[in-house]
Amino acid sequence: MANKAKGKSKFKILKGNVFNQKGAKLDMPLLLITFILLAFGLVMLYSASYVYGIYRFHGDSLHYIRDQAVFAAIGVVAMLIASKIDYHIYKNYIKFLMAVVYIMLVVVLFMPDYNGCHRWIVIEHVGTFQPSEIAKFVIVVVFANMIEKNYDKMKEFQYGIVPFLIVLVSIVILLFFEPHLSGIVIICTVGAIMMFVGGCDVKWFFIGFGLLVAGIIRVLIIFPESIHYASVRIDNWLHPENDLSNAGYQSYMGKLAVGSGGLFGLGLGNSRQKHLHLPEGQNDFIFAIICEELGFVGGVMVIALFVMLFLRGIYIAVRAKDKYGAMLVVGIISQICLQAFLNVAVATGTIPNTGISLPFFSEGGTSLLMILGEIGVVLSVSRSANLNRGE
Repeated sequence: MANKAKGKSKFKILKGNVFNQKGAKLDMPLLLITFILLAFGLVMLYSASYVYGIYRFHGDSLHYIRDQAVFAAIGVVAMLIASKIDYHIYKNYIKFLMAVVYIMLVVVLFMPDYNGCHRWIVIEHVGTFQPSEIAKFVIVVVFANMIEKNYDKMKEFQYGIVPFLIVLVSIVILLFFEPHLSGIVIICTVGAIMMFVGGCDVKWFFIGFGLLVAGIIRVLIIFPESIHYASVRIDNWLHPENDLSNAGYQSYMGKLAVGSGGLFGLGLGNSRQKHLHLPEGQNDFIFAIICEELGFVGGVMVIALFVMLFLRGIYIAVRAKDKYGAMLVVGIISQICLQAFLNVAVATGTIPNTGISLPFFSEGGTSLLMILGEIGVVLSVSRSANLNRGE
């Protein structure tokens, strides 16, 4: 009993002192996987983007990788700091975090658009960032907290569905006006995964799916032009060669890049499609460039790394000292790996283009910074479990 009390005292949250993970070891397998993904991602981003930099930014081949490297360095520091912070502290600021997210998601609607979308808050002389990236993490924190509080009542509708639905719908509405379909898909799917793992009654998922279908039909009735839009998107996905001068071009060139890589690829740096043929080769379609340069083997390596990240995350979640920590890990790892899966599916033509970036690889400082920070939270949960077991 004395040892148990001593162990618990290491975890109590002291006001003004959140760094109470001293003496616990970092999860080296997770850290190693993260650093491999980060290094691999930076190398491939430079290879995929230097041509764009030369052509579009007056010969600056380092245009994309320079900022990404800075965010990577900041992100690693943030990850290590987050790993030492007791993850329970985030529960104390849920209302504040939600308020910040709502404010940012409203503010971004008044920002300049890019390709018809309002997804980035622009701060002059500083840069841009996507509020949706922060929203993903906050949703995970909020859901983890609610699941821990209502775990014994998760099968009841008023506890296992209603509060989660209120949070999701409010965020989805704001994302809809950006519009940010990929963000909606990721947040809703991760939310559903957390609810399912957290003990929600399965029947509510079927009812929810039915309501979703009914809602989509209702939207199509109210906005009949969306039927034409959806049919065009599906046709461009199935037969991109029918519209190579417009919407089908990117998907077609992406599949061409993937196919031309063969088994071992054309060699690092030797992609042909990145020479202004494949739009967003440094972003949404970077996996296509990876396959073109490193072939099937390179593509499998990327997928294998994310599978390893997922498996290690599940291992840490199972060992977590409490339900809140376990659900944090489930949400964070699900978000990262789901995003990777959807990006690979788009690049290979398995699903329609959704504009989802590839974690660790695609250009985007906000995303990389948030992902590394979230990995730090997972490391904190792991540290906590190690301390609890006296490791």
